[in-house]
Amino acid sequence: MSAADLDLGSKDKRKTLWVVLALNVAIAIGFFGTGVVADSNALLANGVDNSSDAIVYALSLLAMTRPRTWKRGAARFSGIMLLLFAAGVILDACRRFLEGSEPGGITMIAMAAIAAVVNLLSLYLLKRLRNKDVNLRAATTFSFNDFVANGGIIIAGVLVMMTGANWPDLIVGVAVAGIAIYGGIEILRDAHQDIHDERGSTH
Repeated sequence: MSAADLDLGSKDKRKTLWVVLALNVAIAIGFFGTGVVADSNALLANGVDNSSDAIVYALSLLAMTRPRTWKRGAARFSGIMLLLFAAGVILDACRRFLEGSEPGGITMIAMAAIAAVVNLLSLYLLKRLRNKDVNLRAATTFSFNDFVANGGIIIAGVLVMMTGANWPDLIVGVAVAGIAIYGGIEILRDAHQDIHDERGSTH
């Protein structure tokens, strides 16, 4: 591969990361706003999730011109963030279970549907990239997790409307936390494996 091809690839990666960064910031704002209005743990959970995604994409942009060890450090940071986020969501779900809440099903469905389209677009853009480093692989994991979580919110919204109870919202919030835990562990594992891959490439 020529230097020109490598430079073009880097430009494509930067452009893609800027786009998905902007999309995730917009979706995070939407989740927070509708989460407060709809009194929904699941929407707020996804707002935090998308905010952490945006931070990871920003770190990935910074990592583009950094050494491989710096990229691994950024990936580890994003993985730890996901684990902390998951713990916060579970605690909030426990609080809502004890104190009660009245989530709005229609708002949940509408916001999740919009977010699903945006996350699917982000996933498509990231999947198109070749020779993804550990941070770009982490970004792809985040977008896939978000898309799955959006489907869960839509189901929860329907159940909330049918039952008038808050448990579907809380279950999805905890499920999103579970997805985040899995994604965080995978990212940390990928970063650890990258050390062995680098050592193998130098021999």
